Amino acid sequence: MNAIIILLIVVYAIIGGVSTLYLFFSMPAVIIWKIYRKFKYHISLMN
Repeated sequence: MNAIIILLIVVYAIIGGVSTLYLFFSMPAVIIWKIYRKFKYHISLMN
């Protein structure tokens, strides 16, 4: 029983880590991409 709980904790930690890393890298990428489009194509930042 204890091994199953430890396994679940490890799985949830991996899932949480992956989603955190995804957000950590994707949010700045989207912001940079929007700023790039703003200057190159004169598109609003809200599009």
